[in-house]
Amino acid sequence: MAEDTRAPARYVWITVGLALASWLWFVLFRTVGAGHVAIAYLAVPLGGSFAVAALFQLWRTVRGDRTAGRFWLTLLIAASAMTVGYVLMAVNAARRSVGDMPPDMTLTAAGCIGLGFALAMWAVARVPVGAMDPAERWRMNLDRLVAFLGCATVLWHFGLAPMVTADERWAPQTLSLVGLAFLLTIGGVTKVSYLGDGPVDRTAMRLVAGMGLTAVGVAVLATTFGNAGGVPSQAVVLPLAPVLLTLAVRAQARATLVGRRGSRRSSPLLPYLAITAVDLPLLAVAAGGLHWPGRVSLAAAVLVSILVAVRQFVAFRDNKRLLEGIRGQEVRLQHEVSHDSLTGLANRSRFRGVLHAALVTGASATVLLVDLDDFKTVNDSLGHDVGDHLLVAVADVLREHCGADGLPVRIGGDEFAVLLTGGATVGETVAQRILDALTRPISEHRLLVQASIGIATAAPGATLDSVLRDADVAMYAAKGHGKAGYVRYVPGMEEPILAHIQLGGELRRGLDEGEFRVVYQPVVGLDDGKIIGAEALVRWDHPVRGPVPPTEFIPVAERTGLIVELGRFVLRETCRQTVAWWAEFGPEAIQKPGVNVSARQLHDPDFVGDVLSTLAEFGLPPDRLVLELTESAVLRGSQVSRTLHELDRLGVALALDDFGTGESSLSLLRSFPASIVKLDKSFVDGIEIDDAAAGGRDARQAVARAVIQLAHALGLDAVAEGIENEAQAEQLRLLGYTLGQGYHLARPMPGEEFGRLLAAQRTAIIA
Repeated sequence: MAEDTRAPARYVWITVGLALASWLWFVLFRTVGAGHVAIAYLAVPLGGSFAVAALFQLWRTVRGDRTAGRFWLTLLIAASAMTVGYVLMAVNAARRSVGDMPPDMTLTAAGCIGLGFALAMWAVARVPVGAMDPAERWRMNLDRLVAFLGCATVLWHFGLAPMVTADERWAPQTLSLVGLAFLLTIGGVTKVSYLGDGPVDRTAMRLVAGMGLTAVGVAVLATTFGNAGGVPSQAVVLPLAPVLLTLAVRAQARATLVGRRGSRRSSPLLPYLAITAVDLPLLAVAAGGLHWPGRVSLAAAVLVSILVAVRQFVAFRDNKRLLEGIRGQEVRLQHEVSHDSLTGLANRSRFRGVLHAALVTGASATVLLVDLDDFKTVNDSLGHDVGDHLLVAVADVLREHCGADGLPVRIGGDEFAVLLTGGATVGETVAQRILDALTRPISEHRLLVQASIGIATAAPGATLDSVLRDADVAMYAAKGHGKAGYVRYVPGMEEPILAHIQLGGELRRGLDEGEFRVVYQPVVGLDDGKIIGAEALVRWDHPVRGPVPPTEFIPVAERTGLIVELGRFVLRETCRQTVAWWAEFGPEAIQKPGVNVSARQLHDPDFVGDVLSTLAEFGLPPDRLVLELTESAVLRGSQVSRTLHELDRLGVALALDDFGTGESSLSLLRSFPASIVKLDKSFVDGIEIDDAAAGGRDARQAVARAVIQLAHALGLDAVAEGIENEAQAEQLRLLGYTLGQGYHLARPMPGEEFGRLLAAQRTAIIA
């Protein structure tokens, strides 16, 4: 690397030495008249030869890069052409110089030098500025044009125009070369000012462009000394061109080897520097007479001013568009922050902000909390896309019926709200309009949906959280009253709700502390009293409350989702106990234990896996387990149906509990893979009574008879639930029932007590 950088440095020192030697000769020439005038023409071609050698060596180094190789090769050819031109000038000077007056430039020499300048400008012009969008490129070209004209005006007024208008006419070839040199300088400066990082070094580009500045010195000498300025031009000014060229070679070599520094693509100050520069000719014109060169300068200055004005207009327009875009983005961001992305309604944050503002100002504020009933069924049965469309349709209903002073809000999920401020609209009126609208199918899927609405009006001094809590309490009360209705909050309403919530927290603690236990109610044969199976029932022994009835904690477990964990506990305990009984009394002691399953459990995607893993853990075959489900749980959509059919395929027996109480009992048997139906207790109560006034047996007997006949026809087992006396058992036997359960046959009991029954049964069989 050191050798590669030392080689260009040697050429720099050689060209610098030649320039210094030429300056020294010129001093001696002017003071003592030493030497022939042709010696002035030697430094440039000699320095040019070394510059060509340096360019050739550099080109061999960078030719692997297409852009850099092309640039330096073109510059090599240009330098060679100019060097040949200056060699011809030196030969001509040796032949035709008279005294200290240089000869005129030959057309051949001028052609070679002009070709060199043209190729150099072509090399500079072909260097790419990098990728940019059309608007950015248009602005860059406008800035470059402003800078070009500003610099050109200065060089024209102080350089080329005096030569053109001089009393001593300059040869056209000389004027052309000076003009080309000026163009190279201006083009190079404006080019490099907008050049990004690339294979051609920016410093090297500046030095190449600086070669053209030697023409400024030539022009100054020409306008000052006339033809006598030719010798100092050749001996003092022009030898600097090879020095600048070798310095450019060195800069490129160093950048290639040690890496390039980051640079800007554009120079925003350049157009304004051009404006400042163009003022100099104006001052000169103002100080002197106005001739045609001055008019050209004035025209150029006016054109630069116009272009700068256009550039400023473009910048103003771009800034205006940018500001409009920023403002539009701010509006969109503010809307997104305060609105729900799915429905477009105000979100929870905006809802709380508006409600807080109303409470602070003392304005009337009524909150309607709207919760969709059984919305999860829609998602599970029809998919989340349909559910989203339904939510959007509900949002449209709220917009239409909330009134002029109402703010519809989506709180989250399937929970909405309406905030009424101003007191002009009664909350019950809006609630009823919403409920009436929901009695008709909505959304593109034409679905019916119901909602429970809680209404709360802010009392004097109420806080934001207290108003929302009151509306929430009223909404839960509406659900407790049968759903599809509204309830206004009244003081004290929260007490049972809060108790319900408190019970949920205690339920969580009870599961963690092991306060739950499983009891088993036998399923027996009505003919011989033999134990066939057992229904597992969960009990909660609260450390403070004592025994908590299942009718109290099961709904809480359902609502909180803890029913999934509770059901998992019951299943594991039942399987463990069944295996223990089998180990003690044999696998035929109890055939199929039954476990109740809720709809919430069937929606759990891990439910089937939990059942299988529990059976595998305790070694219980799938066909020896019964899962009992209510008709309402079975009617919960496609997800539940898939789960039940998967369990049936695996061999798990499914029982329809409380059969006959639902709306679709008979149709269920066609689609639901049940193997057992359990006649609900409501059809067993009073079945033994002979109602003579009715002309025969009670209608309950007719239902019981229809169920057993249907079960026999479909090949299903039938179990009668809730048998409380022998008369009921006898009547059920007469109707054809062979299995039953109830307090008359056996009460629910702990596993140890159930084991004693099995032991007694085994003893009776042996006896």
